Amino acid sequence: MGYTVGQVAGFAGVTVRTLHHYDDIGLLVPGGRSHAGHRRYDDADLDRLQRILFYRELGFPLDEVAALLDDPDADPRAHLRRQHELLTARIDKLQRMAAAVEQAMEARRMGIDLTPEERFEVFGDKDPEQYAEETEQRWGGTEAYAESRRRAARYTKEDWQRIKAEADAWEERYTALAAAGEPPAGPAAMDLAEEHRRHIGTWFFTCPYEMHRCLAEMYVADERFTAYYDAMRPGLAEHLKEAILANAARHEG
Repeated sequence: MGYTVGQVAGFAGVTVRTLHHYDDIGLLVPGGRSHAGHRRYDDADLDRLQRILFYRELGFPLDEVAALLDDPDADPRAHLRRQHELLTARIDKLQRMAAAVEQAMEARRMGIDLTPEERFEVFGDKDPEQYAEETEQRWGGTEAYAESRRRAARYTKEDWQRIKAEADAWEERYTALAAAGEPPAGPAAMDLAEEHRRHIGTWFFTCPYEMHRCLAEMYVADERFTAYYDAMRPGLAEHLKEAILANAARHEG
């Protein structure tokens, strides 16, 4: 007797009205009728319905679906190959979309929810996410890292502009101090080292002197940080390291 229209609607997750419409336009004409004239669907009809719903899910209009299914040169294997190709393309597109959404989520989590124009305006050629993955690998389990993420998530464009302005002003003053021959253990250099520590504590995470020492060692151990500071003035990374160490010793002593 085959399957009733209600049963098929339940199997396929479509409405009875949809199946009636497919029948009316000749897209899915059931293979049989009951004695009372009611539609009856067989397994071949279910196979065709499955292909119809697949193409509809991919956005094909009904007339194109009909043309695909009624192509006299296409056999079931050809349909399967085409479906596989379309699914592969859809998966690739969805993966790229998911990656884009993930990047947007991470940017928001970091507090870098800015347009490209705003990011360029605020940070210039300094990408705030450049070392994000490495930072998480090295310090992701620490409270300082968690604290930094929590704070950054609340910052607005204006906050980032203020952070950058303060950092730029500090860099200019420290570079001028080193150029003037101020020794790292001198009061002026140590005062700026203390200001550096407090800037970190104000905007990112609590930075006790022991942690500040670790940062100072990294400025000369990691060639990228060394290159950053030495681009302002040759030897500045080493000078800053010594000033930070002297400042820590001054306060802890």
